[in-house]
Amino acid sequence: MVKKNKKKASKKKEAMLEKKMTLFNKLGQECNACKKDFDKTSREHAMTWKVFVREAEKTVRLFCPECWGKAETLIKGNRE
Repeated sequence: MVKKNKKKASKKKEAMLEKKMTLFNKLGQECNACKKDFDKTSREHAMTWKVFVREAEKTVRLFCPECWGKAETLIKGNRE
């Protein structure tokens, strides 16, 4: 019984990973707000840019640090 559960969990994880990899292929080459170029080979870009995935809509959005900072400020202002 334990082996069966582990195998089922493993298959579920593989399916989730495959789904996320498919969405990763939809990653754009520029910021969705300001159109600044995104360098997929840059470690700095990979660590600082924000990626938003909406699985239900199968959309992937990419934002540079500057635009993300502006968005955070607006969100905080709306909450207060």
